[in-house]
Amino acid sequence: MKSVVVHYQEIALKGKNRPWFIARLVRNIRQAVSDLDIREVRVLMGRIEVVLGPSAAWESVRDRLARVFGIANFSRAGRAPLDVDAIAAEILKDLGPGDPETFRVSARRADKRFPLTSPQIEREVGGRIKEARNWLVNLDRPALTIHVEALTSEAFYSFGKERGAGGLPVGASGRVACLLSGGIDSPVAAWRMMRRGCRVLFVHFHSYPILSRASQEKARELARLLTRYQFDSRLLLVPFGEIQQRVVLAVQPPLRVVIYRRLMLRIAERIARENRAQALVTGEVVGQVASQTLENLSTIGSVAAMPVLRPLVGMDKEEITAEAQRLGTYPISIIPDQDCCTLFTPRHPATKARRYDVESAEAQLPIDEMVNEAVTGAAPESYRFPETQP
Repeated sequence: MKSVVVHYQEIALKGKNRPWFIARLVRNIRQAVSDLDIREVRVLMGRIEVVLGPSAAWESVRDRLARVFGIANFSRAGRAPLDVDAIAAEILKDLGPGDPETFRVSARRADKRFPLTSPQIEREVGGRIKEARNWLVNLDRPALTIHVEALTSEAFYSFGKERGAGGLPVGASGRVACLLSGGIDSPVAAWRMMRRGCRVLFVHFHSYPILSRASQEKARELARLLTRYQFDSRLLLVPFGEIQQRVVLAVQPPLRVVIYRRLMLRIAERIARENRAQALVTGEVVGQVASQTLENLSTIGSVAAMPVLRPLVGMDKEEITAEAQRLGTYPISIIPDQDCCTLFTPRHPATKARRYDVESAEAQLPIDEMVNEAVTGAAPESYRFPETQP
C-alpha cells in the first residue's frame, strides 16, 4: 500500500471557490510532509492522493496528516486496475494474516461511467474475498471494513480510516494576531483560529528584566508546538514591565488591570496592522476573572478599531483544559512562571469599570508614547515545521 487517500468535507461545500481551497490544502500537505519520502501530492476526483516513497514511515506520515486542517479523514491505500477481479486480488495480497470475525466492503463510485454501481462493486469484491478467506459478512457492525473507491481509470482500496483535524486549510481565512500568554487559554484560542483557516501571529507581553525570562520561554515553547499546525509562525516578544510601572504611579489600583489590558490591545493592534493581520484574538472567557466580566470586556475592547475575536468566550475552564491536554499545550502552560498579568495586580480590581472613569485615568498617561515604545521594543522570532522544509 503505497498511497494515502485524503478526503475533505467542509471544502466540498465551497462551490466555485472550491479549487482555491483545495490548492491551499495541497500546499499545506506538501509543507507538512516536506522532510519525508513523499513522491507526489496530487488532486483526484473529490480527494487528494499522497504517494509514498519506499522509505516513508506510515506512522510519521499519519502523525503529520492528522494535524493538517482541512482534512476530514485519510487512509493508507493501495491502487488497483479498475476491474473487480484485479481489485479483489490486490486487496487479498495486502490483507495479511489477520482473521477478523466479520467484514464488509464499502464502495464509492466517483465516476458514474463505470458499469457497476457501488452496491454491485461491494457484492462482487466482497464475494471474492469471502470465497478466498471464508470470512463472515456483517453489513452493520463488521470487525473489518474494506473501503473501495472507483475513479476514472483506477481504484483505491483501504482498511479503516484515520480522523483528520477538520476545519479549513491554514491561510484560507487571512491572518490574525493572538495575544499569547503563558497560560492555558490563549494557546487553545490560537489553535481554534488556525482550525478556521487563519494564520496566527503570536504576540507575548513580558516583564523582563523586572521578572524572569520564564514567561518568554513558555511563549517560545507554545509557539513552537503550535507551529506544527500552521508550519510557519512569527512570535513577537513585547516588553511591558516599564509600562506597568508607569500605570502604577498614575492610576488608582482598581482600574489598573483594565488599563493594562487596554494598552495591550492598542499595542497588539499596531503590531497586527504592521504584519497585515485583520483581527485580534484573545483567550478571554466571560466571567473567568475580574477583567473578563461583560462590562470590562466591553470597556477593554472599545480601544481596538479592528475586530477582537474571543473563540473561547462561552467555554468553561474544564472544557478548555481538556482541549489543551489534547493539543499538548497544557504541560507547557502549567509550568510555574512569573508573567506580566500577575505583576502589580491589585488585590481588589474593578469588575464593572466604567469607560468614562477609565478614559479619565488614561488621560494622565502618555498613551501614544507608551504604545510606540512597546511596538519599537518588540523582538520578533520565527519558527518553522518541519525545520528542514524548503
